[in-house]
Amino acid sequence: MTDAAKLTPVEGIKARSNFLRGSLLESLADSATGTLAEDDTQLSKFHGFYQQDDRDVRDERRRQMLEPDHQFMIRARVPGGICTPDQWLAMDAIAAEHANGTIRLTTRQAFQLHGVVKRRLKSTIKAINDSLLDTIAACGDVNRNVMSTVLPEQSALHQRVFDDAAAVSQHLTPNTHAYHEIWLDGEKLTGEQAAQEHEPIYGATYLPRKFKMAFAIPPRNDVDLFAHDLSFIAIVENGELQGYNVAVGGGMGVTHGDPKTYPRLATVVGFCKPEHVLKVAETIVKIQRDFGDRTERKHARLKYTLDDQGEEWLHEQLVHRMGFSLSMARDYHFTHTGDRLGWQQTDDGLWHLGLFIENGRVKDQTSDQSGSKQLTGLREIAKVLKGEFRLTPNQNLVIAKVAAADRAGIDQIVAQHGLDSWNRLSPIRENALACVGFPTCGLAMAESERYLPELIGRIETLLEKHGLLQQAITIRMTGCPNGCARPYLSEIGLVGKGPGLYNLHLGAAFNGTRLNSLFRESVQEAEILQILDPLFAEYAAGRADQEHFGDYLFRQGLLSNSTHSTTPQSLSTPLNRLQHE
Repeated sequence: MTDAAKLTPVEGIKARSNFLRGSLLESLADSATGTLAEDDTQLSKFHGFYQQDDRDVRDERRRQMLEPDHQFMIRARVPGGICTPDQWLAMDAIAAEHANGTIRLTTRQAFQLHGVVKRRLKSTIKAINDSLLDTIAACGDVNRNVMSTVLPEQSALHQRVFDDAAAVSQHLTPNTHAYHEIWLDGEKLTGEQAAQEHEPIYGATYLPRKFKMAFAIPPRNDVDLFAHDLSFIAIVENGELQGYNVAVGGGMGVTHGDPKTYPRLATVVGFCKPEHVLKVAETIVKIQRDFGDRTERKHARLKYTLDDQGEEWLHEQLVHRMGFSLSMARDYHFTHTGDRLGWQQTDDGLWHLGLFIENGRVKDQTSDQSGSKQLTGLREIAKVLKGEFRLTPNQNLVIAKVAAADRAGIDQIVAQHGLDSWNRLSPIRENALACVGFPTCGLAMAESERYLPELIGRIETLLEKHGLLQQAITIRMTGCPNGCARPYLSEIGLVGKGPGLYNLHLGAAFNGTRLNSLFRESVQEAEILQILDPLFAEYAAGRADQEHFGDYLFRQGLLSNSTHSTTPQSLSTPLNRLQHE
């Protein structure tokens, strides 16, 4: 039992919240400020939104003695990334009426709306709920949006795995009635009903920190499976799902300057049958609920629990709680982490169009330079689409389940609105990810979404110089070390350290099975280009056939002189954690 005096302040907020109600209703009713009460800013995350402010105008507002330009980011869960055309149209309308007029597709296959002001919070969340999506558990110390492979070649198999992902998402959704009371004007629980309210899986104080989960079907690792607290790897024989390998303990979050924090790849701990997925998922969540560190939030993720307690302990806990053990893990192989853009056909005869959405930001360009009207074009597609939209883990979008007879009409809309950029992309731009960063994220230390496209243009010049422009290379940028765009799993990772400064990480595996290494700290753009130029030259001259950039750097030992370098275990075995030299 943890000494209550040692618990973090957030644990106290959750304990006092009456199952996530807190004083949110009072905060919403306070028209004298655009912010929420301090405790409510923590509770709001469980309801799917974060309080932020426009950092571009923060200093000016401070000089004018005004409070920050408070606004909110709202996240809508989309289990497995699948939404209907009607839901897309609803999100489009909500973004125009309540937010900043753009839709952001996240690296967890969810929707984000930015720029929502406090007085519109309730109407926005209600409108999302009316579309048959919701925001509960999109943030907070609970299981987040459950991810799933977007488009493997076998459609029936995809449907089965998606159904398992959706079932887990539903099973692990918080049970509290607070969401319906606050946002949907549901009847308030009183008397005996209120006394009996409980969270059968989470308990009164929920989890120590956020919990992330994913499903993947080899050879596609588009979900970056090893980055999650819990993942399921589909094992398929003769086209039939046999079950899942279970991977536990992944996580990307780090704190600059704190060696006790580190990115970690999940450990494959065994195999379970399809009918045991819900039991395994619930049990591992409960283990983390009971043993996760509630005294230090930086040490509260499952990766630290597993490293502190050990894999043997985890197996003992699973047997004790489930009454059976996991079987021996089965063989599998991943080849890549990215998306397939353009048209492809699945075995059911339907067609699917992968569209590139740079950094996940869906908007109509206001300049004449690109002529892209993505928001308008996708609205027109949604009006005629008989299939569905699929949000990818790489911030792109798939127009799915299109009949052959309907392809020409979709193609016409795509061409008219500049949505056909995949035909003109370099592979490095196609394989890029960025978090939001400035101006809205309160944790950002440097630019990311707004800056990465420009930097990639300069890197493309170097690649062309060395004859590598058509070589697929993963590059990811985040404005802080928390890892939202999974930069530690990219061949080139840039992690914000300060305005215009980034830590440069190199050498992850292209298939997402090896972390990269910290190569240089606090580098500016010119230094990034100066470092990459000779490395590209060596790679172009010395690479083996079909060898990826990260694998070449690792094989050649070119990371041995890196600052605080790390030593991956092998190219085929996922690294459990960074081993600091």
